[in-house]
Amino acid sequence: MIWLTWRQFRGSATMTAAALVILTVVLALTGPDLAFRYAAGIAGCTPDDTCDQFFDGFFDEHQLPFLAVSLVVLALPALIGIFWGAPLIIRELEAGTHLLVWNQSITRGRWLAVKLGLTGLVAMAAATVSGLVVPWWSDPLDKSAVPELALMAPLVFGARGIAPIGYVAFAFVLGVTVGMLVRRTLPAMALTLAAFAAIQFAMPLLVRPHLMPPVSATFEVTRVNGVGPHIKGRGGGPVYISMRPAVPGHTGAWVLSSDLLDPSGRTIAGMGEETPAPVSATSGPCAPVGGPPNLDACWLEINRLGYRQRATYQPLERFWPFQWIETGIYALLTLGLTWFSFWWIRRRLS
Repeated sequence: MIWLTWRQFRGSATMTAAALVILTVVLALTGPDLAFRYAAGIAGCTPDDTCDQFFDGFFDEHQLPFLAVSLVVLALPALIGIFWGAPLIIRELEAGTHLLVWNQSITRGRWLAVKLGLTGLVAMAAATVSGLVVPWWSDPLDKSAVPELALMAPLVFGARGIAPIGYVAFAFVLGVTVGMLVRRTLPAMALTLAAFAAIQFAMPLLVRPHLMPPVSATFEVTRVNGVGPHIKGRGGGPVYISMRPAVPGHTGAWVLSSDLLDPSGRTIAGMGEETPAPVSATSGPCAPVGGPPNLDACWLEINRLGYRQRATYQPLERFWPFQWIETGIYALLTLGLTWFSFWWIRRRLS
């Protein structure tokens, strides 16, 4: 049974292995230079405290490959669920070969166990490889990323750590289960993709923010968590400011909300919403006298007036606890679908 399963599966496994080898070679060739440039940049910016500018330039230069390799890891579970999981049992059902195997002293449970076990282990091995080489390569970029693409951000979190292994195992068994229920290849593939995508969107929106109680605190408004100040139009219009998804002193935190408070403590703008500040655009720290305004002095003036940021966030220190908790959730879902598949094949499938 193991030999037969491998004969059916070896083409897909070989193609996936070849793609992973190519990815690993490319990252292995470019990774050392990326790490060297990051270390040299840090050594150069630390004495004069210009590392913020270095981070911005370094990440902007490599943002496209950073997003590309992250999307490879994010897409791998869906591809395995569609092309490995969904057709695994359907092709046997459509061709009727499952009846031949069951009449050769192979029980339904053993037949399914070998198919799930062999293919599932290869799928998890592929996720492990990509989950090791991509974070190794992207480590300098993870340290310099903008807040929207920091390590705890939804788009990046699922492409790092051990979470991709859980995603792959779940997507694979989800595809197998949907295929057994639908018994048609194309509809099963489409339903697998839709169900997995819905769960992947729901997790960071509805579940992950509450895996541990978020932290809420109030901070002064600086260039770290604020955007601006800037003047709209010509002729000295009002000074506008808005809040970024970042908090001072907590680099890499996943900011769930970032509101601007007026001196009375009332929320006057949410994250990304611009609002005018009651400071002069013709005189004082925020006035562009002979050039752009002194932003640091302008932020000091805004803070002196009593404006503050109220943020709710998950600190970067919770990255690994979140990884283990979320992977555990997907492991439980995988076990539940696996149990259902065995029950269905013994009781309902003919």
